[in-house]
Amino acid sequence: MTRISRLFLIPGTLAALSGCGEYPELNDTLTPQLEASSYPDLVPLGPVLAQASAQGTDPVQAQASAEARVAALRARAARLRGSVLSGAERVRLAEGLR
Repeated sequence: MTRISRLFLIPGTLAALSGCGEYPELNDTLTPQLEASSYPDLVPLGPVLAQASAQGTDPVQAQASAEARVAALRARAARLRGSVLSGAERVRLAEGLR
């Protein structure tokens, strides 16, 4: 068998065998009450947004809250970028690798 045909035979066999697995019965996970219930009503987005703004959602406060969260996440990311090892730990590790 040539090398190219082996390259296609092995992945093809693995792909075909992956379809032979046993999958859990998802139909038995629904309760009779859930099966008897109807789908939720779809509502237009405009009235929902109007109701949200009428309830006192302040866009300036929401923007400030989002910006504060972004700043906190960026600060956390900067702390995570730092070295995990102290100088003494780094030296000890380097000596152990020699």
